[in-house]
Amino acid sequence: MIVKKTYTSRKVVKEFLGGDYLSKEGVAGNLSYILFVALLAMIYIGNTYYTEKKLKDIELTKAELKELHYKYINTKSILMFQGRQSEILKRAMKYGLQETTLPPYKILYSAGELNPNQQ
Repeated sequence: MIVKKTYTSRKVVKEFLGGDYLSKEGVAGNLSYILFVALLAMIYIGNTYYTEKKLKDIELTKAELKELHYKYINTKSILMFQGRQSEILKRAMKYGLQETTLPPYKILYSAGELNPNQQ
């Protein structure tokens, strides 16, 4: 006796590729639900891509902020060093300026001394 094999997997693939499953009653009756679920899946996938993009942007901004903070600290330390009296004196000597040996003093005046035409 010869037993003939049934190729059910070929039949299923043929039905799927042929589109026969779309014409069945169960699928046709629930088509709106299937489309709704497909729409939700697309929104979910799009939201995931959008979130990943935003997270990458946030990480890049954090790295840039960190780099700018290091530049700020470096520039601030250079400015503080150049603002020291000894550094200012070194730069002033290049132009022929010298540090004064006289202490500062107050100039006293009265309002009448400023304008001699008024009396």
